[in-house]
Amino acid sequence: MADARFFTPCGPFALGELAALADAQLSGGDPDLPIHDVAPLDHADRSQITFLDNLRYLPQARVTRGAACLIRPAVADQLPAAVARLLTDQPYRGYARIAARFHPTAAAPDASHPPGAEIVRDAHVHPGARLGRGCRIAAGAVIEDRAEVGPRCRIGATAVIGAGVSLGADCIIGPGATLSHCLIGARVVIHAGARIGQDGFGFALGDQAADEAGPLKVPQIGRVIVEDDVEIGANTTIDRGSGADTVIGRGCKIDNLVMIAHNVRLGPGCVVVAQSGISGSTQIGAGSILAAQVGIVGHLTLGPGIRLAARSAVTRDLPGHETYGGAPARPIRQWRRQMAAIGRLARKRGGE
Repeated sequence: MADARFFTPCGPFALGELAALADAQLSGGDPDLPIHDVAPLDHADRSQITFLDNLRYLPQARVTRGAACLIRPAVADQLPAAVARLLTDQPYRGYARIAARFHPTAAAPDASHPPGAEIVRDAHVHPGARLGRGCRIAAGAVIEDRAEVGPRCRIGATAVIGAGVSLGADCIIGPGATLSHCLIGARVVIHAGARIGQDGFGFALGDQAADEAGPLKVPQIGRVIVEDDVEIGANTTIDRGSGADTVIGRGCKIDNLVMIAHNVRLGPGCVVVAQSGISGSTQIGAGSILAAQVGIVGHLTLGPGIRLAARSAVTRDLPGHETYGGAPARPIRQWRRQMAAIGRLARKRGGE
């Protein structure tokens, strides 16, 4: 349940209206029943709606006290009789739509901006910067010369928007984030502490034994291009290109603590989960998903629709529309068979 100190729900909304919003079929409930908020299965009460997507939480669904539950038809009979069913094959997506209805400011930029830019006195905005109507610039934020901030953007405390950086409309830049050498599209969310557009790790190694000067720094003269509707998590780092640009495609969702090196190109709609690292000049096709702690070496091409299991290590090009796991990454069924064989061998040797 949302803490009222931070989130005030809209509503209430009629249950039938919420079912329509989620594209779900209402079963066993009053469409006029007022619903006041969303809540997890084990915290929901008779004024709230909940959901079941992962069957691991089926025991909680069997005893939930919520007024209604988004659920797949195949397991709807597991709910208590008093709980209304919102039947859908995609309960979590339905929940996302409903939760955004109750809490729009937690899911999208606040629409209640003043007509002019609102700049806290302790912010530092260069006279050569351009701010769109309705921007909010928090205390300690720095907007450097020639930066362009689109309408209705929100720049958090102590964030830095570097010289020449461009932001489209309705962006949210979290506290302490730094942006340099980058062009940011519309409706982009960059969370606290992210680093966008700094130097890539570019060095010419040469003959270390013969050259006392050591590795030579290669100037990084590319940019980071972040397309529309991207979300970038806290403390994630995206290096600018060495010559070509680093590109984050439209609609990508990047978790916290991700490292994306210079010249990487993510196709539209990719998902990259926490602590993953993508080495330089690798290209990943549209709609791919990297689970936590995936590592990808440089200069590879991964096809669209790739699925990489947690802690996979990718060392070669991979065709798209396939799921991979292991180190080195290989088709998931092959990896599972190999892991099972290793387990059987270990048990056999242990019994000798």
